[in-house]
Amino acid sequence: MPQLPELPSIVDGLPHISGWEAEVDAVTHLSRPVALPYTNLKLRQVSAAFAIGLHMHQPTIPAGPDGALINNLQYMFEHPYEQDNHNAGSFAYCYSRMANFIRDLVDQGCNPRIMLDYSGNLLWGLEQMGRHDILDNLRRMTCDAAYYPHVEWLGTMWGHVVVPSTPIRDVRLHVQAWQHHFASLFGWEALARVKGFSLPEMHLPNHPDQLYQLITVLKDCGYRWLLVQSDSIETLTGEAIAYPHIPHRLIARNAHGATASITVLIKTQASDGKLVGHMQPYAAAKHEAKWLITDPVCQHSPCLIAGKEIPPLITQISDGENGGVMMNEFPGAFRNAWYEIREQGLSSGVMGLNGSEYLELLEAEGIEPTDYLPCQAKGQHLIWQQLDPDTVTPEQMKGAIATLQAEHPDFHLQGHSWTDYINWEHGYENVLKAMQTLSHRFHAKINQARSKHQSIPLTQQYRYRNALLHHLLLQTSCFRYWGQGTWTDYAQELYRRGEAILRYDFRD
Repeated sequence: MPQLPELPSIVDGLPHISGWEAEVDAVTHLSRPVALPYTNLKLRQVSAAFAIGLHMHQPTIPAGPDGALINNLQYMFEHPYEQDNHNAGSFAYCYSRMANFIRDLVDQGCNPRIMLDYSGNLLWGLEQMGRHDILDNLRRMTCDAAYYPHVEWLGTMWGHVVVPSTPIRDVRLHVQAWQHHFASLFGWEALARVKGFSLPEMHLPNHPDQLYQLITVLKDCGYRWLLVQSDSIETLTGEAIAYPHIPHRLIARNAHGATASITVLIKTQASDGKLVGHMQPYAAAKHEAKWLITDPVCQHSPCLIAGKEIPPLITQISDGENGGVMMNEFPGAFRNAWYEIREQGLSSGVMGLNGSEYLELLEAEGIEPTDYLPCQAKGQHLIWQQLDPDTVTPEQMKGAIATLQAEHPDFHLQGHSWTDYINWEHGYENVLKAMQTLSHRFHAKINQARSKHQSIPLTQQYRYRNALLHHLLLQTSCFRYWGQGTWTDYAQELYRRGEAILRYDFRD
């Protein structure tokens, strides 16, 4: 690990979301396993496994005194009689409690696992609110080597964006901003261990160019695997994924014939806190273990990869705070699952694993990412039925897509997510236009500034961070969730401020 300076989490009143791009790149590209040196399990001990992830997010809104930027959680505390804002205290507790659960379970001789996905908006909001009790609790769990085997952080977009309807050139900014911010809060060593990625809303783009760019950015930023939802992908011939409990290789081919791929772990079913809240993945893993015992592995077993038998991994992620089940029933179910596993010892063969731990255990057995079954984003088989990936051109792809949209009413390129019932574009044209306009102006101004000598690196300057912050905040998905009204007005205000920053602070 290179010697690097400790970063303050707040710089000139702003979150530390830029300025150390070379250092972030060096840390995230260290060629070493991140889970294997710390795991206390062997693959031969596991007949079936399960993985649990918790997604945490609260948006930043211009709703403080005189329109100051505050986190929605702070707004909830300050306006307890609006809607369900009385839950603010419970939400705050949920953002901290996993650290307590993990420490208590480890102290009791259990072997728990959890994957955590916190948006940059939320992490900054906790700092703004002075909730160092929450951040310190998370920091103890994250930075103490005693808990390395038990906790895995997943990277995500800083501003909780829906990728298919976000300007694709801005995805890299969100990914890198989250990495900067995480390193400033938890340290470089903690960032070096973040190798899995969780998309906001589990929204996977299915436009070939968008998916290619997403995978390219993730690989460029040091990520090794991506969590996807089962009904957002398909086989290369268009069928549903037959066995989602083993790793797959997501392949993207763009309109120029270039190919990119990344390992994916597949989340089953939809966004339902009850599945995680009641520890359904553990129950499913027990069922899988019994099935594998009564139906011995044969040459056609889904658990054979590269001729090697592997345990299935039942993977699920949900919001970590929303709903009564996650608030009230999850803690007991989570503890009881690990108590039961502790009492059974290794006899059942059912274990909890985190994503990187599982993949690195497989790699230690000689299984390579290229051995995993290939898949692609849902609906892409229709495109590639009409085009030759080796000779495709942008014009040909544009024509094929237009034909499909005319002939197949259900065909679309808005991607798929755990909120497929929500259209992130229809009815939000005013927000989308603001996003596109600010993105264009941001990149134009930044490119112009980069062409001139800077005594301080541009990305370390206040004006850059301030412009970047408003640019990323505008793209937050929450402004296109609640319909027209207060939330779209928030977006327009962020656009107005972002445009003013670019106009006045980048006049040179």
